[in-house]
Amino acid sequence: MKYDVPYTGLPQQVAPIKQDLLAAFERVMDSGRYILGPNLARFEEQFARLCGTAFAVGVANGTCALQMVWQALGLGPGDEVITAPNSFVATASSIALTGAKPVFVDIGPDLNLDPARIAAAITPRTRGIVPVHLTGRPARMAEIVRIAEKHGLFVLEDAAQAVGSRLDGRPVGSWGNAAGFSLHPLKNLFAYGDGGVITTPDESLRDKLRQIRNHGLSNRECCEFWSGNNRMDEMQSALLLVHLGALDQWTERRRALAHRYHELLSAMVETPVEGPGEYCVYQTYVIQAAARDDLQIHLQEHGVEALIHYRTPIHLQPAAAQLGYGPGDFPVTERAAGRILSLPLFPAMTYAQQDQVADLIHDFYQQRPERRAEGQAICESTV
Repeated sequence: MKYDVPYTGLPQQVAPIKQDLLAAFERVMDSGRYILGPNLARFEEQFARLCGTAFAVGVANGTCALQMVWQALGLGPGDEVITAPNSFVATASSIALTGAKPVFVDIGPDLNLDPARIAAAITPRTRGIVPVHLTGRPARMAEIVRIAEKHGLFVLEDAAQAVGSRLDGRPVGSWGNAAGFSLHPLKNLFAYGDGGVITTPDESLRDKLRQIRNHGLSNRECCEFWSGNNRMDEMQSALLLVHLGALDQWTERRRALAHRYHELLSAMVETPVEGPGEYCVYQTYVIQAAARDDLQIHLQEHGVEALIHYRTPIHLQPAAAQLGYGPGDFPVTERAAGRILSLPLFPAMTYAQQDQVADLIHDFYQQRPERRAEGQAICESTV
């Protein structure tokens, strides 16, 4: 189905820099250097600078970014890692695939891990904490880091959705011992396919991660341990360097559209807000709404592509059954899962398209008095 307002508009977004992208493509093609070359090195240097940290390691995707950190730490059976249940499944699977156990803690009103609930989940087997900067909103990192330091735990930021986000002026990706970023095409900084980055202030961890991404090789002749191929290639690195030059402009446009959505919609639905010291990048613009499923259908039937991230929390996924969780274990997460709706938001979006989305949402509630009352109750409950 072709939408009047698609969820994202990547071709329109990159149109102003298309010639720069094509030139970068040709330079790599003509160079004959396609793996672990100078473009990757430049990208890693610039990405580390963006995140305010010492090192960055470009990898194949955001999932392996998380997995590789746990591999470097030797996480395995008998270990536990605390994280949030309302993320994409890769947050938990990257833990579980080592043989360790993901331990979930409920979220707060910001949809991020609630620091007040973490201490009760810590056991002698806990090795780390994974806060998720969901939707591009920074988690409460100062509190989380204090808890981790008190208990000697590793902090791995899941920053897949949050490149460019800041808390109290400090970029995400620089708060923990390491961070994993995704460069999937739906992310704010995106590759033409998959890509990921790990940031860390630890040089020895950086060196270990470089080996892990390249078969465990210390040089072409020596494999020190078994590992896979998790490299970011030169072509993606070169194109990402072009995107880095546009990222600030894209981010500010996203923020302007997000703030405008708030003005247009806050009387009808619960809209995201920025807390003190937060600089959010709105990788997704997630409202919470009464009659969410009906609203999504209404929008789609009238040409607006609205999505849900994520309908089923991780602890209720079939893959998580062996962890022993069930409905009702994380009530804040589960309540939000029934109300969240991601609206279209992308840098090339026009105000006319945004007005169309807002008008349809207003029409939906105005035509259904009982839902309008529910929506108003939602808004009032969040004041």
